[in-house]
Amino acid sequence: MLDSFPILLLFPLLGAAINGLVGKRLPERAAGIIACSSVFLSFAVAVLSFFELLGLPHQERVHSVELFTWIQAGDFASQAAFLFDPLSAVMILVVTGVGFLIHLYSMGYMQGEDGYYRYFSYLNLFIFMMSVLVLADNYLLMFVGWEGVGLCSFLLIGYYFKERFAGDAAKRAFIVNRIGDFAFLLGMFLLFSEFGSIAYLDVFENVSAIEPESGFGILSVITLLFFIGATGKSAQIPLFVWLPDAMAGPTPVSALIHAATMVTAGVYMIARSSALYSRAPDTLLIVAVVALATALLSALIAVAQRDIKKVLAYSTVSQLGYMFLACGVGAYSAGIFHLMTHAFFKALLFLGSGSVILAMHHQQDLFKMGGLRKYLPWTWGTMGIATLAIAGFPFLSGFFSKDEILWEAYSSPLGGPAFYAVGALVAGLTSFYMFRLMFLCFHGEERIEMGEHHDDHGQGNHGDDHGHDAQAVQHKPKEPGWIVLLPLVLLAVLAVIGGWVGLPPWLSDTNQLHHFLEPSFEYRYVAHAATQEHHDHTALELTMAGLAVALGLVGFLVAYWGYAKDPDLPGRVSRRFAGAYQLMRNKFLVDELYDTLFVYPIQWISRNILWRLMDASVIDGLVNGVAALAQIGSQMARRLQTGYVRSYAAWVVFGTVLIFVFYFTS
Repeated sequence: MLDSFPILLLFPLLGAAINGLVGKRLPERAAGIIACSSVFLSFAVAVLSFFELLGLPHQERVHSVELFTWIQAGDFASQAAFLFDPLSAVMILVVTGVGFLIHLYSMGYMQGEDGYYRYFSYLNLFIFMMSVLVLADNYLLMFVGWEGVGLCSFLLIGYYFKERFAGDAAKRAFIVNRIGDFAFLLGMFLLFSEFGSIAYLDVFENVSAIEPESGFGILSVITLLFFIGATGKSAQIPLFVWLPDAMAGPTPVSALIHAATMVTAGVYMIARSSALYSRAPDTLLIVAVVALATALLSALIAVAQRDIKKVLAYSTVSQLGYMFLACGVGAYSAGIFHLMTHAFFKALLFLGSGSVILAMHHQQDLFKMGGLRKYLPWTWGTMGIATLAIAGFPFLSGFFSKDEILWEAYSSPLGGPAFYAVGALVAGLTSFYMFRLMFLCFHGEERIEMGEHHDDHGQGNHGDDHGHDAQAVQHKPKEPGWIVLLPLVLLAVLAVIGGWVGLPPWLSDTNQLHHFLEPSFEYRYVAHAATQEHHDHTALELTMAGLAVALGLVGFLVAYWGYAKDPDLPGRVSRRFAGAYQLMRNKFLVDELYDTLFVYPIQWISRNILWRLMDASVIDGLVNGVAALAQIGSQMARRLQTGYVRSYAAWVVFGTVLIFVFYFTS
């Protein structure tokens, strides 16, 4: 099976082709079954390959399959080859497993939509491109998947292409990601220039003989360029602004992009490149600082959002900050661990919000909900489990992965108490805004106002203070069908048990996930490990974990007091601190700042210099000038055509005289 694992790429590609080419002629159900089956087959192959990998000796769990030589030009060669090792195994199981559940959910959620077949074609293509990204055995092939998921995100975010908001959001995501991708390309060119290869194993073997840089050297430049690419794909400062607008796509798209696939690509790329990053400590410091800033900023913005999907979008940006923080302090396994658990509970939260949106006729304003628990008990229960997991409730999946990151941020030689303090503060804020969402949506008095029409995009008016009035509720909300609820239940189970594969030292002698991932990080620099493993930090780890749980409890109590016990309290607080509240509500004016610094100047330059000066005056002037000269010349030449023979004879004589003069004078 390991020799044929690349076949899993074929199934979603085939599904995308069938639905894209003939899906319009197929019944909705058939298009959905084709799409779901293709991803399930990929998941089945991934599972079989995973168990075969487990059967190999620990240090031999790295298997590469070369299909053919893709590019050969001089000294440069790139193979169409795929790598199946512990890291890619974890990633492909998450991508295809969670991706399948999102496909299944989509069959119910997207029922009756225009372009149903087109949606599933894009969704299958997304899974194919993400699979290429995580299974590629070299940076160039990874970049194909990297660009492919960018294309698919553009298509899916802009699914409602007849609406301007969808087109604008899709273009924003596409353009912002191109900025990061340009940096990624530069890093890849430098990598080949320095090591003569872009294949992972070749590069990592070459770099294994290099000591960590004492200054900002070539490895720091390469890794920083790669990280800039990651800030685009994984929505970190300064390129995070596209992700909240990605809510313009259907809710299952938000779950797919924000949980299991595209936004995790940057984290995966850094973990895959651990051999490079562990020898570039200056870059790792930048990664950690940017990650903490992103996690804190996004959490503060989420606190003041009204749109249910916008809260989850900024939560995703914040949780990605946790993953990058782990990588920034050299704890790559911890970052992948949180990537995995986050895929479970965040996909569940998005799909649960989709269930709410369906029940509320596409109403997304949390302040127009309330009391939905009795109408949507399954949605409430599953979203409640995901909320507890992301808030770090003891022994759920998020508890293990988040607390491991906080411990590594504190104890790693690349971290420190300040890193832990900011991370713990973000944990408290996460608990607050998630329980705020739950209380506003499912508890308290009913403020139910159904949406007027389909407006599933997270843009526009539903989440705004000055939005259009929603009509009074005529029918009570009700749970969607089993095809929507089944993925919620399965993801809830994973959100509960998913963290038990990475138990901390105070619960188990061996962290099974870390042990499994070790062969993928064989070449990373670990000189500090020997000094750590001789110390017993059990008491300190328990204290740190207890403190994080306590902060999560504080976040819950504040949310309970403000949105369940005393519903008038948030209004009083927001009026008392109106400036700070509006700043968070308006996303710290980051969009406006970018407009002022980049968008408006580029528009002015484009309008006044590139268009009016260069295009209209210079280019058009040259073209029109040539035409004017031709016209003048033709007017002069026309005068020679008189129709009189004696005139033509005179010109012949004149020409003959000129020839003789020229001949005798030269």
